[in-house]
Amino acid sequence: MSNDKKYNRPKYSLEFKQDAARLVLEKGYSQRQAADHLGTSQSAMGRWVRAERKPSANESASKSLAGIWGIMTN
Repeated sequence: MSNDKKYNRPKYSLEFKQDAARLVLEKGYSQRQAADHLGTSQSAMGRWVRAERKPSANESASKSLAGIWGIMTN
């Protein structure tokens, strides 16, 4: 089996991920609809939505996308 054609995962910006999650959380899209519309996988969409949900009392606010992707916010 040859590795002539390696699959490169797409890289999405933090802003893209947050906007994608807002389609589900604020605009009423299902995760499947949003993923299909944007050309992403459903599993990625699910991760982005979970990361953007308001943290519950048991979760740390650092679990936002910014925290997950290691981006400093002010």
